[in-house]
Amino acid sequence: MTQTLEPGTTVYVLNGPNLNLLGLREPEIYGSQTLDDIAGMLEDRGRELGFEIDMRQSNHEGHLIDWLHEAQAEGAKAVLLNAGAYTHTSVALHDAIKSIKVPVIEVHLSNPHKREDFRHHSYVGMAALGTVCGFGANSYLVALDAAARL
Repeated sequence: MTQTLEPGTTVYVLNGPNLNLLGLREPEIYGSQTLDDIAGMLEDRGRELGFEIDMRQSNHEGHLIDWLHEAQAEGAKAVLLNAGAYTHTSVALHDAIKSIKVPVIEVHLSNPHKREDFRHHSYVGMAALGTVCGFGANSYLVALDAAARL
């Protein structure tokens, strides 16, 4: 059953490639929490803030773009976007963010600026309202709290 929510009550949380492997993939960098663990944390905090969390993950760039457009069409409060490696390569995601009015907050578990040089450039960050990075799974919570204040 599809639930219809009031405009501005939903926060989309979009996750890009390889984030389905959280908890398994390089836990020394990304932590031991799974994407489901993070979803639970966000849903709990979202309830406290009066938001529904719509959490999604895809390894396909086009899905992320379609979901950004959907967030606009559905009147989402904000989008938290962890684009994974697409952060550093996707002009298409940059353009999709620029094409919508919904505020997008870039999220990263690690701090890309402390990592390989190619991770220092963010097409997503160039278009996003702001960036939260380096706090592990808590980066999502910090971004959600920031979205609540918009």
